[in-house]
Amino acid sequence: MRTAAQRTGLSVKRIHFTAEDLMRTRVAPTIGVAAETFDSVRMLRDRGGGLAFRRWQVAVRGRVREQALPLAALMPSRGPLVDVVSLAGRSESIDEAVEHLLGAPRDLVRIELQNIDFHPAYRSFARNLVDGDHEARLQVASALRACHGLTVAPYWAKVRSHLAQVRAAYVSSLAEGGVDLLLASLCGPLVRWRPPVLEIRHPRDEDVRLGGRGLVIAPTLFSSQEIELLQAPLDPDQPPVLAIPSVRDTLDGTTLWDGIGAPGADPLDDLLGRTRAAVLRATVGGRGTTDLAGSLKISPATASHHTSVLRKADLITSRRDGKTVVHTVTPLGLALLDPGSRLI
Repeated sequence: MRTAAQRTGLSVKRIHFTAEDLMRTRVAPTIGVAAETFDSVRMLRDRGGGLAFRRWQVAVRGRVREQALPLAALMPSRGPLVDVVSLAGRSESIDEAVEHLLGAPRDLVRIELQNIDFHPAYRSFARNLVDGDHEARLQVASALRACHGLTVAPYWAKVRSHLAQVRAAYVSSLAEGGVDLLLASLCGPLVRWRPPVLEIRHPRDEDVRLGGRGLVIAPTLFSSQEIELLQAPLDPDQPPVLAIPSVRDTLDGTTLWDGIGAPGADPLDDLLGRTRAAVLRATVGGRGTTDLAGSLKISPATASHHTSVLRKADLITSRRDGKTVVHTVTPLGLALLDPGSRLI
């Protein structure tokens, strides 16, 4: 279970290390694209991140609308958060993350959702997920893929390079001074290393004993102001993952977006045209022609024209469902939306 760290208050989560835990502590490259995508949508919703993420927010805000609703439904305004790493894994491939999510055991979904304080409007949807409703889980998976294509994938090369540099600094500390220096290097307003205990600012006092499992330390980008301890509830032998925000000041963030073009620019818009690119993005998860027209504020005839062109280019497929023609993005279309995806 993820818990948002508080910036004020005196409560802490204390992670207790044994000698064996120190020997088994290691660093990982990322918490995975699924969790980064989820956190990016949450950052947009909460307008967080400050000046460091302003250019990114300007570029993506307005493009993530109803596509994000199934993810936004899982985001409480306060209290525990859904652990997307537990549900979707730490893969850098959105395909693998979606596959992991769709195959997550029902017991795991129930554990992750049962203590979440959902907004009343979304409690029915969350209950459907807990009860094993396949359509509800498909909606979350489609939203995860669609939002990844909009908020993370266009910037993933830069993000991955940034996270690799942060991880390299962790590895350097580990090589020079062992785990003691590594943990000391993490110290800041939200964390303090008092051997053999790592203290993290937390809404309530809590003690976590690693019990020989060790700890995985991973940098994260879009969870910009929180340090989170992620644990696998169905596999207690797995080492917890400590997600560390990698943007510590405005300069780190602003330089991260250098070279990506003017805010709001998208190479796909230049390739297909802004409206046609928007139609392609909107077909992730399946959309009818009238639905497309309404959501994009274009006429049904215009939507039909663009879907015809995209279908001829093998970027979408279309099928009739009663009186509705449903359009769905193809693997080739997904590859355009998400350069990191795999064509099988």
